[in-house]
Amino acid sequence: MHNNFLGLCALIFLASCQEQTQTAPEAPAPDGPQPIVHAEYQGTEPTTPEETEFYEPAVPVVNPTGQNGIPSDAIVLFDGTNFDAWEMVNDSTEVVWHLNGDRSMTVKDKTGDIQTRQSFGDMQLHIEWRSPAEVNGEGQHRANSGVFLNGIYEVQVLDNNDNPTYVNGQVASIYKQYVPLAMASVPSGEWNAYDIIYHMPHFNEAGEKIESGSITVIHNGVVVQDHIEIKGTTPYIGWPKNPAHGKGPLRLQDHGDNSRVSYRNIWVREL
Repeated sequence: MHNNFLGLCALIFLASCQEQTQTAPEAPAPDGPQPIVHAEYQGTEPTTPEETEFYEPAVPVVNPTGQNGIPSDAIVLFDGTNFDAWEMVNDSTEVVWHLNGDRSMTVKDKTGDIQTRQSFGDMQLHIEWRSPAEVNGEGQHRANSGVFLNGIYEVQVLDNNDNPTYVNGQVASIYKQYVPLAMASVPSGEWNAYDIIYHMPHFNEAGEKIESGSITVIHNGVVVQDHIEIKGTTPYIGWPKNPAHGKGPLRLQDHGDNSRVSYRNIWVREL
C-alpha cells in the first residue's frame, strides 16, 4: 500500500507540471511601436559615410524664374496674349471668353467651359483667379467657377467673403468631397493664387482603379488640401464615379450665372 501511495503522488505531480506547461502565458510583446526596416536597409549596416552616398542620376537644373518669373521647365498655358493653348469644351473651337488688356481672361457668360488642347497627368499647376470687385449674387451664385484636373476633378473657385455656403463646396474645396483646412481668400476683386500638386489615379487593363489619385492645394501660400485621396469624379448630384482614364485636359468652368471670374498666369510643370 505504501508503494501504491507513492505512485499515486508521482502521477499527480506529473499531471500538475504538464498542466502548468500547457497553460503558461505567452511572453508579453515589447512596449511601444516596433521599428520598420525598409528592405533597402537590411543586411550589414554601412560603417563609412561613403557607403550611403551616391552621385547619379544627376538632378535637372531648373531656373525658378527663367520665363519672366515662371520656372524654366514650365509649360505656359496662358500669359495674357492669346488663347492658343485653349479650346471650347463643347465643340473644340476657338475660345470666345474675354481677353483683357491687363493680360487676364474673363469668363464669357453662358458660352461654356474651356479646356487645354494638351493633356496632362501628374503635374504642378499654378493658376491665379479673381472674383469681381462688384459683388453680385450669394451662395453658389457669387463668382462661381472651377479648376478641373484631368477635366473631371474640381477644385472650387468661389467668392466666399461674407458669403457662407456648404463647406464641401466652398472656395478651395475638392467639390463635394473635401472641406478645405482653412479659408484663405483675399478681398473680393483682388487676385488669388492656387498652387496645386496633382497625381492622377491608375487603372488596370480591366478598367478597375488600382491606385487613387491625390491633390494638394496651396491657396495664397496656405495649405488648404493636404495630399488628399481623390474618391472619384466631383458631380453636383450623386456619388463620385471612377471611370478609367489616362491623361486629360485642364478645364475652367463657365458656371452660367454671370460669374465674371477672371484668370491669369497659368502654367504647368509635368511631374
